[in-house]
Amino acid sequence: MNNFGKRMSKLIFGLFLYALGIVITMKASLGFAPWEVFHQGVANTIGMSIGNVSILTGFVICIFVVLMGEKLGLGTILNMFLIGIFMDRILALNVIPAMGGFVSGSVIMLTGLFTISFASYFYIGSGFGAGPRDSLMVAIERKTGLAVGISRGIIEGSAVLTGWFLGGPVGLGTVFAAFGISFCIQAVFSLLKFKTTLVKHETLGVTLQSLKSS
Repeated sequence: MNNFGKRMSKLIFGLFLYALGIVITMKASLGFAPWEVFHQGVANTIGMSIGNVSILTGFVICIFVVLMGEKLGLGTILNMFLIGIFMDRILALNVIPAMGGFVSGSVIMLTGLFTISFASYFYIGSGFGAGPRDSLMVAIERKTGLAVGISRGIIEGSAVLTGWFLGGPVGLGTVFAAFGISFCIQAVFSLLKFKTTLVKHETLGVTLQSLKSS
Protein backbone atom coordinates (compact mmCIF):
# COMPACT_ATOMS: atom_id res chain seq x y z
CA MET A 1 0.00 0.00 0.00
CA ASN A 2 2.91 2.30 0.72
CA ASN A 3 4.24 1.65 -2.78
CA PHE A 4 0.78 2.37 -4.17
CA GLY A 5 0.75 5.72 -2.35
CA LYS A 6 4.15 6.69 -3.79
CA ARG A 7 3.07 5.72 -7.30
CA MET A 8 -0.21 7.60 -6.92
CA SER A 9 1.63 10.73 -5.75
CA LYS A 10 3.92 10.42 -8.75
CA LEU A 11 0.91 10.10 -11.06
CA ILE A 12 -0.99 13.07 -9.61
CA PHE A 13 2.10 15.28 -9.65
CA GLY A 14 2.79 14.26 -13.25
CA LEU A 15 -0.76 15.11 -14.33
CA PHE A 16 -0.61 18.50 -12.61
CA LEU A 17 2.74 19.22 -14.26
CA TYR A 18 1.27 18.14 -17.61
CA ALA A 19 -1.63 20.57 -17.23
CA LEU A 20 0.81 23.33 -16.24
CA GLY A 21 2.91 22.61 -19.32
CA ILE A 22 -0.13 22.84 -21.59
CA VAL A 23 -1.14 26.20 -20.09
CA ILE A 24 2.42 27.51 -20.50
CA THR A 25 2.37 26.61 -24.23
CA MET A 26 -0.99 28.35 -24.57
CA LYS A 27 0.46 31.53 -23.02
CA ALA A 28 3.21 31.61 -25.68
CA SER A 29 0.58 33.22 -27.96
CA LEU A 30 2.01 31.51 -31.04
CA GLY A 31 -0.90 29.14 -31.63
CA PHE A 32 -1.91 26.21 -29.46
CA ALA A 33 -0.50 22.68 -29.51
CA PRO A 34 -2.49 20.22 -31.72
CA TRP A 35 -4.94 18.87 -29.12
CA GLU A 36 -5.44 22.29 -27.53
CA VAL A 37 -6.40 23.65 -30.97
CA PHE A 38 -9.14 21.01 -31.03
CA HIS A 39 -10.20 21.60 -27.42
CA GLN A 40 -10.39 25.39 -27.88
CA GLY A 41 -12.27 25.03 -31.17
CA VAL A 42 -14.88 22.82 -29.52
CA ALA A 43 -14.98 25.12 -26.48
CA ASN A 44 -15.69 28.11 -28.75
CA THR A 45 -18.45 26.18 -30.49
CA ILE A 46 -20.36 24.79 -27.52
CA GLY A 47 -19.54 27.41 -24.88
CA MET A 48 -17.68 25.12 -22.49
CA SER A 49 -14.34 25.70 -20.74
CA ILE A 50 -11.28 24.23 -22.45
CA GLY A 51 -10.63 22.03 -19.40
CA ASN A 52 -14.12 20.55 -19.51
CA VAL A 53 -13.80 19.95 -23.26
CA SER A 54 -10.54 18.10 -22.55
CA ILE A 55 -12.39 15.88 -20.05
CA LEU A 56 -15.27 15.26 -22.46
CA THR A 57 -12.87 14.45 -25.30
CA GLY A 58 -10.96 12.02 -23.10
CA PHE A 59 -14.21 10.28 -22.13
CA VAL A 60 -15.28 9.83 -25.78
CA ILE A 61 -11.81 8.56 -26.73
CA CYS A 62 -11.91 6.05 -23.86
CA ILE A 63 -15.15 4.63 -25.24
CA PHE A 64 -13.59 4.18 -28.68
CA VAL A 65 -10.44 2.67 -27.16
CA VAL A 66 -12.44 0.08 -25.20
CA LEU A 67 -14.51 -0.75 -28.30
CA MET A 68 -11.23 -1.28 -30.18
CA GLY A 69 -10.15 -3.84 -27.59
CA GLU A 70 -7.67 -1.89 -25.48
CA LYS A 71 -7.69 -2.04 -21.68
CA LEU A 72 -7.77 1.06 -19.50
CA GLY A 73 -5.68 1.79 -16.42
CA LEU A 74 -6.24 3.99 -13.37
CA GLY A 75 -3.85 6.49 -14.98
CA THR A 76 -6.09 6.59 -18.07
CA ILE A 77 -9.13 7.52 -15.99
CA LEU A 78 -7.35 10.12 -13.82
CA ASN A 79 -5.64 11.57 -16.89
CA MET A 80 -9.06 12.08 -18.46
CA PHE A 81 -10.40 14.07 -15.49
CA LEU A 82 -7.49 15.71 -13.68
CA ILE A 83 -5.60 17.35 -16.54
CA GLY A 84 -8.75 19.25 -17.59
CA ILE A 85 -9.55 20.21 -14.00
CA PHE A 86 -5.98 21.37 -13.33
CA MET A 87 -5.94 23.37 -16.59
CA ASP A 88 -9.07 25.30 -15.68
CA ARG A 89 -7.75 26.04 -12.18
CA ILE A 90 -4.36 27.24 -13.46
CA LEU A 91 -5.99 29.41 -16.13
CA ALA A 92 -8.38 30.88 -13.53
CA LEU A 93 -5.44 31.92 -11.34
CA ASN A 94 -3.99 33.83 -14.33
CA VAL A 95 -0.47 33.73 -12.89
CA ILE A 96 1.24 33.07 -16.23
CA PRO A 97 1.27 36.17 -18.46
CA ALA A 98 0.62 35.89 -22.19
CA MET A 99 3.65 36.66 -24.34
CA GLY A 100 3.54 39.45 -26.90
CA GLY A 101 6.51 38.69 -29.14
CA PHE A 102 8.02 35.90 -31.20
CA VAL A 103 11.22 35.51 -29.14
CA SER A 104 9.50 35.54 -25.74
CA GLY A 105 6.74 33.32 -27.12
CA SER A 106 9.28 30.80 -28.43
CA VAL A 107 11.06 30.66 -25.07
CA ILE A 108 7.77 30.12 -23.24
CA MET A 109 6.65 27.50 -25.77
CA LEU A 110 9.90 25.59 -25.27
CA THR A 111 9.52 25.89 -21.50
CA GLY A 112 6.02 24.44 -21.74
CA LEU A 113 7.18 21.53 -23.90
CA PHE A 114 9.96 20.68 -21.46
CA THR A 115 7.46 20.90 -18.59
CA ILE A 116 5.21 18.42 -20.42
CA SER A 117 8.23 16.16 -20.98
CA PHE A 118 9.12 16.09 -17.27
CA ALA A 119 5.43 15.51 -16.54
CA SER A 120 5.48 12.51 -18.87
CA TYR A 121 8.38 11.05 -16.91
CA PHE A 122 6.39 11.14 -13.66
CA TYR A 123 3.08 10.15 -15.21
CA ILE A 124 4.35 7.24 -17.31
CA GLY A 125 6.74 6.13 -14.58
CA SER A 126 3.86 5.55 -12.16
CA GLY A 127 2.89 2.48 -14.20
CA PHE A 128 -0.88 3.08 -14.05
CA GLY A 129 -1.49 2.99 -17.79
CA ALA A 130 -1.44 5.34 -20.77
CA GLY A 131 -3.69 8.37 -21.19
CA PRO A 132 -6.75 8.27 -23.48
CA ARG A 133 -4.99 9.81 -26.50
CA ASP A 134 -1.93 7.57 -26.15
CA SER A 135 -4.23 4.56 -25.80
CA LEU A 136 -6.00 5.57 -29.01
CA MET A 137 -2.64 5.79 -30.76
CA VAL A 138 -1.79 2.27 -29.61
CA ALA A 139 -5.22 0.98 -30.66
CA ILE A 140 -4.89 2.45 -34.17
CA GLU A 141 -1.37 1.07 -34.49
CA ARG A 142 -2.56 -2.38 -33.43
CA LYS A 143 -5.65 -2.40 -35.66
CA THR A 144 -4.08 -0.94 -38.82
CA GLY A 145 -0.48 -2.13 -38.60
CA LEU A 146 0.72 1.43 -39.26
CA ALA A 147 3.89 2.74 -37.62
CA VAL A 148 3.40 4.45 -34.27
CA GLY A 149 4.58 7.78 -35.71
CA ILE A 150 2.04 7.61 -38.53
CA SER A 151 -0.72 6.62 -36.10
CA ARG A 152 0.13 9.60 -33.87
CA GLY A 153 0.30 11.86 -36.92
CA ILE A 154 -3.17 10.81 -38.08
CA ILE A 155 -4.64 11.54 -34.64
CA GLU A 156 -2.95 14.90 -34.12
CA GLY A 157 -3.47 15.97 -37.74
CA SER A 158 -7.18 15.21 -37.43
CA ALA A 159 -7.33 17.12 -34.14
CA VAL A 160 -5.66 20.20 -35.66
CA LEU A 161 -7.84 20.23 -38.80
CA THR A 162 -11.06 19.80 -36.83
CA GLY A 163 -10.03 22.40 -34.25
CA TRP A 164 -8.97 24.87 -36.94
CA PHE A 165 -12.31 24.39 -38.73
CA LEU A 166 -14.06 25.16 -35.43
CA GLY A 167 -12.00 28.31 -34.86
CA GLY A 168 -9.15 26.95 -32.71
CA PRO A 169 -5.92 29.07 -32.73
CA VAL A 170 -3.48 27.51 -35.22
CA GLY A 171 -0.10 29.18 -35.64
CA LEU A 172 3.64 28.69 -35.73
CA GLY A 173 3.43 27.38 -32.18
CA THR A 174 1.22 24.53 -33.37
CA VAL A 175 3.98 23.32 -35.69
CA PHE A 176 6.61 24.06 -33.02
CA ALA A 177 4.73 21.95 -30.49
CA ALA A 178 4.01 19.09 -32.92
CA PHE A 179 7.66 18.62 -33.79
CA GLY A 180 9.36 20.06 -30.69
CA ILE A 181 7.72 17.74 -28.17
CA SER A 182 9.59 14.73 -29.60
CA PHE A 183 12.95 16.46 -29.10
CA CYS A 184 12.06 17.63 -25.58
CA ILE A 185 10.85 14.20 -24.47
CA GLN A 186 13.94 12.52 -25.90
CA ALA A 187 16.21 15.01 -24.13
CA VAL A 188 14.46 14.69 -20.75
CA PHE A 189 14.18 10.90 -20.86
CA SER A 190 17.85 10.59 -21.84
CA LEU A 191 18.87 12.96 -19.02
CA LEU A 192 16.89 10.94 -16.48
CA LYS A 193 17.94 7.60 -18.05
CA PHE A 194 14.27 6.69 -18.30
CA LYS A 195 13.15 3.91 -20.66
CA THR A 196 9.41 3.66 -21.21
CA THR A 197 9.73 0.07 -22.44
CA LEU A 198 10.85 -1.00 -18.95
CA VAL A 199 7.69 0.33 -17.30
CA LYS A 200 5.10 -2.35 -16.60
CA HIS A 201 1.65 -0.78 -16.72
CA GLU A 202 -1.28 -2.06 -14.70
CA THR A 203 -4.81 -2.32 -16.05
CA LEU A 204 -7.60 -0.90 -13.91
CA GLY A 205 -8.70 -4.42 -12.99
CA VAL A 206 -5.25 -5.39 -11.74
CA THR A 207 -4.97 -2.20 -9.67
CA LEU A 208 -8.36 -2.75 -8.04
CA GLN A 209 -7.55 -6.38 -7.32
CA SER A 210 -4.24 -5.47 -5.66
CA LEU A 211 -6.01 -2.91 -3.46
CA LYS A 212 -8.59 -5.48 -2.36
CA SER A 213 -5.88 -7.94 -1.38
CA SER A 214 -3.84 -5.32 0.52
